[in-house]
Amino acid sequence: MKSFINVQDIGPLDKAMAEAFEIKNDRFKYQHLGRNKTLMMIFFNNSLRTRLSTQKAAMNLGMNVIVLDVNAGAWKLETERGVIMDGDKSEHLLEAIPVMGCYCDLIGVRSFAGLTDREYDYAETVLQQFIKYSGRPVFAMETATVHPLQAFADLITIEEHKTVERPKVVLTWAPHCRALPQAVPNSFAQWMNAAPDVDLVITHPEGYELDPQFVGDARVEYDQKKAFEGADFIYAKNWSNPGVTNAADYGKITCEDRSWTVDTEHMSWTNNGKFMHCLPVRRNLIVTDDVIESPNSLVIPEAANREISCSVVIKRMLEAL
Repeated sequence: MKSFINVQDIGPLDKAMAEAFEIKNDRFKYQHLGRNKTLMMIFFNNSLRTRLSTQKAAMNLGMNVIVLDVNAGAWKLETERGVIMDGDKSEHLLEAIPVMGCYCDLIGVRSFAGLTDREYDYAETVLQQFIKYSGRPVFAMETATVHPLQAFADLITIEEHKTVERPKVVLTWAPHCRALPQAVPNSFAQWMNAAPDVDLVITHPEGYELDPQFVGDARVEYDQKKAFEGADFIYAKNWSNPGVTNAADYGKITCEDRSWTVDTEHMSWTNNGKFMHCLPVRRNLIVTDDVIESPNSLVIPEAANREISCSVVIKRMLEAL
């Protein structure tokens, strides 16, 4: 596996899931694979779970780890071609990337959407430069449009906690005070569609339609209560307007309806449903205290599984070196 961005990159999903549970049972089984190998983790944005879980996974596999915070511990980087660099950016990615590749064996990149230029974001401009110029295998630690390590961990969590063979899983939009990327909902939809035993429903206000390449065959329901009925898992996440129905709205907050906040009444519509969220979460905006603190909240086991999903990805990349 030379790069990891989408669910297709992981290969047969049943094998990946089996490998995940094998590693969860013995996290150090493949420690020999990373001996004398180095992972470089590059962060263009803040992180808690991704930073900790990825570093832990790499260490479990015997790797050395270098962490670079681009905006805190390095020169400011220019990402555009043809720019006269007479501003505050001292180095260009086209030089920085191959230099980074000299010091490591694998690269993980975290870079968010700018939410101003949909074409630029959905082309994954920054990530693709790392794939093209680093000379190293590259995996996404969240990008402008996807967060596959999170979605893989979500699927592991659902598999562990499901009580029926084919659970109904609902991805629900929820309000937020800031414009957020579509990366998490995009990947969640993509991975749930790829899973053979998940019934996926996506619910959101009109105008918040995700890109069709990620929605796939999922049912879209604009009535949140109707979507929640009989659900086994509720995955709450805010995203800014994806600009699918109106390109001018891309990255904007075009709905602030607080009735979409997941509370006890919302969860009462479900089949004793489990609550999920990728974290960090704005309490009493995305979800109320009583729901996230309830016995049916899976946010902590879900976060813990980030170590497992990342372990599978890094293991496969090491095996391909």
